[in-house]
Amino acid sequence: MSEENNNIFEYWSVVCSELKKEFGDPVINSWIAPLRFKKYVKNILYLNAPTAFLKDWVKSNYIARILEICSEQKIPVKDIEISVENEKESLSENTEFSQAALQFVEAAEERDGLGLPLDPDLTFEKFIVGKPNELAYAAAQRVAESDSIVYNPLFLYGGVGLGKTHLMHAIAWRIKERNKNKNIVYISAEKFMHQFIRSLRYKDTVAFKEQFNEVDVLMIDDIQFICGKDSTQEEFFHTFNSLVDNNRQVIISADKSPTDLEDMEERLKSRLGWGLVADIHPTTYELRLGILQSKLAATCVNNSELRIPVKVLEFIAHRVTSNIRELEGALNRVIASAVFLGREITVDSVREVLSDLVRASDRVLTIEEIQKKVANHYDIKFSDMYSSKRAKNIAVPRQIAMYLSKQLTSMSLPDIGKGFGGRDHTTVLHAIRKIQDAIEKDRAIRDDVELLSKILQS
Repeated sequence: MSEENNNIFEYWSVVCSELKKEFGDPVINSWIAPLRFKKYVKNILYLNAPTAFLKDWVKSNYIARILEICSEQKIPVKDIEISVENEKESLSENTEFSQAALQFVEAAEERDGLGLPLDPDLTFEKFIVGKPNELAYAAAQRVAESDSIVYNPLFLYGGVGLGKTHLMHAIAWRIKERNKNKNIVYISAEKFMHQFIRSLRYKDTVAFKEQFNEVDVLMIDDIQFICGKDSTQEEFFHTFNSLVDNNRQVIISADKSPTDLEDMEERLKSRLGWGLVADIHPTTYELRLGILQSKLAATCVNNSELRIPVKVLEFIAHRVTSNIRELEGALNRVIASAVFLGREITVDSVREVLSDLVRASDRVLTIEEIQKKVANHYDIKFSDMYSSKRAKNIAVPRQIAMYLSKQLTSMSLPDIGKGFGGRDHTTVLHAIRKIQDAIEKDRAIRDDVELLSKILQS
């Protein structure tokens, strides 16, 4: 065996040791120990898993942390590829499962039951509405407050941490307020798959199906998890049809629209798009600032002495743009720094507390980068971004670039104007408002802006 492979075994033992400290022996024995070394080539570690089930579980729950450990320990592993020892193996009655893994899942199922618990903090009252999420919010309220089925299914989609789960929980709480006898089940697609796997192993699929017979409202979060899992998709397809045929409400969330879900059966994509598909766009600066102000107000109820200057909230809203969870986490860090360490809350102190997030923000974007990306997208010259040309095919991309410069950087309106050929701040403000209006009325503009925003933030 090569020295390189010998080293990787030593590295792997370090990784396992760190995982054991964090998660304990059950995780190591159930999910990590069954993995087998395949090869190590060009900083990529290739592993074999005994089943597709174990492979999916490890990828979903542990790969990201393993790569973080490799980075922290300076282990030269940049990526991990896991394959199934027998690629023909799938989620079927013939699949052999790790006994320890099955016991791990079964214990969780017995503890949690069919659905997952609802978070009492995730209500409509605590959901901050802005242009990126107003359609999804309105649709969720309509479904929650209607005495009949208006959209079936309601399909919510958007990036991580933008509020899909919050809206699903809010719908459930509102329905419960209006009718306590409604049987509402909120479940992740991952748990749906695990319960189905368990029913296959024990040859008890009838009992699995019967669980859903008395459900009035079924909510399935992160449906993209079952993409590529044919047996689970087949079962979900029949469950979905049965509920809809019996006039039961179905609510689904995903990270993409039904038509964009890869490795999803076409007939299932079609069914998922039957009702109303509502997307949640990346947050705008105004929405992020509103969320921070709302969360701070709720925190001040329990701590009346806490004061955070508006300039600090504006700084956080400009710099933390990835998603709402990270935004709220940033505010929590600032509050903790003030309460536990007694630090004065200023822009400079917050810059230090959030140094990792600020560094990431500092690395990301300049006006010039935005201009180049937009010019390339619309196939115009970069020089057109700061020229005086007013042709529509140039003016609209230039206005979009101004809009994105305001949304994705902390630059002021006058500074943005300087980057666009010395235009004054009123011109920039006009461009921003025009694009905001176009996003509401023109689907093509909205899609372009969303795509460019995602590309620029990736």
